[in-house]
Amino acid sequence: MYYATIKPRDIANGPGVRVSLFVSGCNHHCKNCFNEEAWDFQYGDPFTQETIDHIIDLMRPNFVRGITLLGGEPFDPKNQGAIVELLRQIKQELPNKSIWAFTGYVFDRDIWPGKLGDPAITEEYIGYLDVLVDGPFIEKQKNLSLRFRGSENQRIIDMKKTLAAGEIVLWEDWQGDSKGMKG
Repeated sequence: MYYATIKPRDIANGPGVRVSLFVSGCNHHCKNCFNEEAWDFQYGDPFTQETIDHIIDLMRPNFVRGITLLGGEPFDPKNQGAIVELLRQIKQELPNKSIWAFTGYVFDRDIWPGKLGDPAITEEYIGYLDVLVDGPFIEKQKNLSLRFRGSENQRIIDMKKTLAAGEIVLWEDWQGDSKGMKG
């Protein structure tokens, strides 16, 4: 896997201060995508153990709530294995940090259950997530007033509640996200 950039202090892609990893590679090619250069799977730098160590170090301060995965497409099967390894190590080192991911796939149509990539890897991946923002960016549904989304079709899914209930449960802003306030 390659990655386009790492933002060490991001406040736009989830609650609080977060580290954001923009992976490379995306086959959705949404019209007017804000990160078109990251469509190329070879764009940016190789994702290595050194990259993982750097991300974990960036996440260590108490004021960092967690990590957000964006793209490109972090759920593309070509990216899932490297992402899962990153998330395993984050949960081992910093178990209280929250994990958000954005995807152009629709969770219950394209990802769950086992529809995208290796089912075991995908299942492990979604098990680490606190929140998933799903759905492609649709220019005709663009809405700049939406929090953490670019278009009205996109959903903010509470993954822990969704997996427990066996059906989509949307994340509710007013519940807050207190995870990650302690290393």
